[in-house]
Amino acid sequence: MDSVKIKIDQLREELNRHNYNYYVLNTPEISDYNFDMKMKELERLESSYPQFDDPYSPTHRVGSDISKGFTQWIHKRPMLSLGNTYSMEEVDDFVRRVKDGLMGEQVQIVGELKYDGTSISLSYEHGRLVRAVTRGDGTQGDVVTDNIVTIKSIPLQLQGEGWPDEFEIRGEIVLPWKEFDRLNAEREFNEEPLFANPRNAASGTLKLQNSSEVARRGLDAVFYYLLGDNLPADNHYDNMMAARKWGFKVAPVMTLMTSTKEVGDFISYWDIKRKELPVATDGLVFKVNDLRQQLNLGYTAKSPRWATAYKFQAERALTELKFVSFEVGRMGIVTPVANLEPVLLSGTIVKRASLHNEDIIKQLDIHDGDMLYVEKGGEIIPKITGVELSRRKFGSETVKFVKDCPVCGTPLVRIEGEAAWMCPNKTGCAPQICGRIEHFVGRRMMNIDGIGEEMAAILYENGWVSDPSDLYELERYRAEMLKLQGMGPRTIDRMIEGVENSKNVPFDRVLYALSIPYLGETSSKKVAKALRNIDAVMNADNETLCSIDDIGPRIAQSIREYFSIPSNRNMVGRLQSFGLQMALPDNTAASGSEVLAGKSIVVSGTFNKRSRDEYKEMIELNGGKNVGSVSKKTDFILAGENMGPSKLDKAKSLGIPLVDEDSFLKMISGQN
Repeated sequence: MDSVKIKIDQLREELNRHNYNYYVLNTPEISDYNFDMKMKELERLESSYPQFDDPYSPTHRVGSDISKGFTQWIHKRPMLSLGNTYSMEEVDDFVRRVKDGLMGEQVQIVGELKYDGTSISLSYEHGRLVRAVTRGDGTQGDVVTDNIVTIKSIPLQLQGEGWPDEFEIRGEIVLPWKEFDRLNAEREFNEEPLFANPRNAASGTLKLQNSSEVARRGLDAVFYYLLGDNLPADNHYDNMMAARKWGFKVAPVMTLMTSTKEVGDFISYWDIKRKELPVATDGLVFKVNDLRQQLNLGYTAKSPRWATAYKFQAERALTELKFVSFEVGRMGIVTPVANLEPVLLSGTIVKRASLHNEDIIKQLDIHDGDMLYVEKGGEIIPKITGVELSRRKFGSETVKFVKDCPVCGTPLVRIEGEAAWMCPNKTGCAPQICGRIEHFVGRRMMNIDGIGEEMAAILYENGWVSDPSDLYELERYRAEMLKLQGMGPRTIDRMIEGVENSKNVPFDRVLYALSIPYLGETSSKKVAKALRNIDAVMNADNETLCSIDDIGPRIAQSIREYFSIPSNRNMVGRLQSFGLQMALPDNTAASGSEVLAGKSIVVSGTFNKRSRDEYKEMIELNGGKNVGSVSKKTDFILAGENMGPSKLDKAKSLGIPLVDEDSFLKMISGQN
């Protein structure tokens, strides 16, 4: 047994080292295959000997799909924000104030990049991660340790030697541009709202209740400050160099400076070079290096006097418009896209930028061949912000929005009350048909493996799939598919297996997969819960649909219009005949009631018997409404342990009752 434990420890140490080499140093020592084989061996041993399990084993970095509420933790040392400067003159003023405050002492300044992410504080004891807390309000934040564990560049067990028994390290959780673009491409395909910028995406990801989804997002971390009572050095720079040896991804740009000229050169250099970085930055940070001097300078109410941030201007570039293309989405919306001479912005090459609609083109007064200003200053995908009129070519014509569909030639129609133009040819316009097939097979819909944008087009162009119901007869085309180059037996098997497995997908996801305009993932769940089966949805009148929580007139009208089209009803009928889930199971209906009808309920704190998400589902199932904040309209708070103090104080001031989970469970079971 001892030999097994030794082997497990060896594998963990080895895998942690390889993770560090790959994710922090970017210098892997072994192939991905060999890494995977070692990981599988460790998984096998941990499964066979569960008594040796460790929650911080490399095998647990994939996260868990168990939902957990966040508890709050009071920071031992407040997490203050930095004062901002926007010019070299203001930075000079900062340096002057520092020198004045230190009575003319020699001062070293450390220059660093200011990463555009979300702040985090990690606590370590005896070389092992014990807690990860968000900045919160600076005094207390949320404990997000389960999510932080999934970030592979963060050490769970430190390497090397010389660390204090207890210390805190602060840094920034970031989402690299590559991962940001990947996630937004997925969301754009699913017609979900795009992340506004990597910072928002990182912050939102860190607060997800599902740590397996956090692991999938591809977060990274960069650390910039060490705190504790027995630090290895008396200055900031050397402490961070020590932290780097312990396994932390310390900001690679840390420069010691003693003059304002060096500071100015640092700003000038990184104002240009930052555009080549793989992560978003929005400025620089300057800190006094000596810890004693930091202590002597002290703090204002909001920020340290020994540090300041220099904020960059939003990135902007001038590039030539090559042409405007008009692209058709699965709902038929026609979007104009500016195709540009490639230009580097925020670490990525920008070749295209959406012009959104006809009104935007008119507002900007864009002409053929114009020189356009493009910005990507942390915003959503690149946007056109203006035209350089001095560079306009003589005689160039204004860009005109197309009147007919660029694919099928059908005259476009303007959506009432909106700026968008739409192709009404739902059943004969290839991009709409292929887009609906892509949406249907997507991970959050039917989750059919092996069919993406390219494969959907191939299946449609060859006449094998003209709507999602045809996917369930793919087997009949096996011989024809095998004749296509690159279409091997395994590819076909994956698709057919995925199609078969999709028959177990629950009704609310089937409803979402149908591509009913304006009916999103959340509203599909609410319609499914309220109406129970597809026949009830297809035959519901306007009043019935509008009575469902969060279903307004526009969604109700869209559902009715969708099912008024015979081809849509025929497709749903075929899907039903193939065995898809077109109703909620009977046992879910039995568990509901109207005991909470009309009540607005806040769920706060952590619970032992159910997760927060489970309690929220139970509230909805029993007629109640979940609300996020406490107000006069709140009927009661389902209060768990470690309930947020602000909510608790507000509840007391408004006289709103607190209900514990035992009382709540009795309430919905009819015992109260």
